[in-house]
Amino acid sequence: MLHHVRRRGSMAKADLARATELSTQSASVIINRLLDEQLVRKLGAVRGRVGQPSQPIALNPDGAYAIGVHIGRRSLEIMLLDLTGQPRFRVEVAYPHPVVDAVFAAIGEQIGAIVARLGADGAARLCGIGVAAPLALGTWHRLLGQAPEQARQWAEIELRTRLQAMTTLPVTFAKDTAAACVAELLAGRGRGVNDYLYVYLDALAGGSLVLGGRPHRGANGNAGALGSMPLPPAMGVPPEPSASGRSHEHGAHVEHAEQRGPGAPPAQLLSVASLAMLEQRYAEAGLEAAAARDARALDAPWRDLTHVWAGQAADALAYAICSAACVVDLDAVIVDGKIGRGLLALLLSRVEIALTRYDWSGANRPPVLAGEVGVDANVIGAAYLALHAAFAPG
Repeated sequence: MLHHVRRRGSMAKADLARATELSTQSASVIINRLLDEQLVRKLGAVRGRVGQPSQPIALNPDGAYAIGVHIGRRSLEIMLLDLTGQPRFRVEVAYPHPVVDAVFAAIGEQIGAIVARLGADGAARLCGIGVAAPLALGTWHRLLGQAPEQARQWAEIELRTRLQAMTTLPVTFAKDTAAACVAELLAGRGRGVNDYLYVYLDALAGGSLVLGGRPHRGANGNAGALGSMPLPPAMGVPPEPSASGRSHEHGAHVEHAEQRGPGAPPAQLLSVASLAMLEQRYAEAGLEAAAARDARALDAPWRDLTHVWAGQAADALAYAICSAACVVDLDAVIVDGKIGRGLLALLLSRVEIALTRYDWSGANRPPVLAGEVGVDANVIGAAYLALHAAFAPG
């Protein structure tokens, strides 16, 4: 019942009964209980053509709260979400690479700040914590210039268990791109699309999959792992950084498969279409790398490097989209990320051009759409996970 109200914004009791396939009496009993628990509220009376005026039911924003935590490769984000999905508090801690003890210390500090901010009554309405992170947070450390010891530490811990030991609130975990996909599904373009591939561009590119209007986890919770998709040999990848974090050949951004050594596995999509690769280009040119994530990416002196990256990233994404569309008959592909809307528009225009180079005979070419949730999709999705675990039907 809460799910239907969330999706519609507000509903009359009779409409809720029909949507949930309950009798009017059963629906009324449940609605009254939700009103008593202050999870929903009555809106002003609406007069119809006949009969008594109805009072639509809507979610009570202060009926419950959830905390979202996103442990990323470049930053930690923590958000307090109310029952309607509106952010009440957000904090971000940036870092070049995540360090286990420092990250969890920051999480503990911010959870404490949220509890204090809510007060006793508000804290009693906290329903849980959702945590989102890459499934392999310590993987690809060479590509990101991360110390091997830091990477090993992440491989040795179970994130949900570590966070659960810090709180009495229930903790729910999902991979970060799956959490972002949930946010898009509930609050973005995904509301009107049944089957779609979701692509999220962060330090490393990744993805998720929605089938039948629901997130599809797969056997290991890793469906839609687009970043790991192997690319054909003709598609170049940036050279791996040296110990100093710079590429072995200054200014050389394309490395074909035959240059990677005999018997080397094919390059993966994330080695081309990730923001870390754009940041690397900027750093090598002596430019501020953080411009990859804001409007400066389309301005001089970053612009030329941005266009080169966008061309290569678009080619890789078009290959992945075509491959995915041949396996799953997609309604759409939705692309979002921790990037400015201008850069996202540029990238999608290049993807559309790249898609025209493929033969679509026997397959349906899906439209490619810009996501609507944006840079906070991971942490918003993490908080939604906690709300879902507390209130959605099993």
